Amino acid sequence: MCSVKIFIGIDDTDNLNSPGSGTVAEYFAGELEVRGLAECESITRHQLFVHENIPFTSHNSAMCIPAVSHADKLDEIIRFGQNFLQEVSAEGSDPGLCVVVADSHLNGDALISYGRSAKSSILNKQSAYDVAKYLGIHLSEHGGTGDGVIGALAATGLRLYGNDGRYRGWHHLGNMGTMLSVADLCMHDFVDAVVDENGAMLADDIRICIAEERVKTILFNDARVIPVTRGTDENEEPRWMTLNKKQIKRF
Repeated sequence: MCSVKIFIGIDDTDNLNSPGSGTVAEYFAGELEVRGLAECESITRHQLFVHENIPFTSHNSAMCIPAVSHADKLDEIIRFGQNFLQEVSAEGSDPGLCVVVADSHLNGDALISYGRSAKSSILNKQSAYDVAKYLGIHLSEHGGTGDGVIGALAATGLRLYGNDGRYRGWHHLGNMGTMLSVADLCMHDFVDAVVDENGAMLADDIRICIAEERVKTILFNDARVIPVTRGTDENEEPRWMTLNKKQIKRF
């Protein structure tokens, strides 16, 4: 059977009292694996445009699940995804599903362009369907207004872009104030590199201070990296520090 790389985007599955879309995406990925439909990779959250004219639950972010599957299972993945969202999405949500096959036939530039535009402008549902039709990819709505198709499509484009989004989950790499080298951090299988504010990779021997006990990774240049910033210690000496919860939200 022919293996294919796919991107599954979901958005607007929750309400203020339900588990977030990240939890739904994790459950979705787990079910795909249990059913033998796909081998899923780490999930990313992509921040979209925040505007008073755009309805959203809390942050207006969409989720993308990259996976490897087989071409003859794509229809089953789509059917399962549709049924899954209809069953688990919260009351009052507007869930959307997008499934993209990332092969040589995909116009990746057009998909990326749509994803990036969703970060800075107000888009409508029809534009999402127009782009999906042009690209020949699956896009469907499963409740409410169905406006989640906008974020679902955008999430796949931003994941394909490779320079946007935060990986789902936090990592405990040491207590607050712990000093670790870049090499120490990159020993973890979920860390490919450590980068500064300009995206430059830091050398293995540079020491990093753990600013908070929980550290998050981001997607940068198709790699999973820890972003750091310049701070100061108790003696006002400069040092590299991981980002805190507020700082990491800019990604």
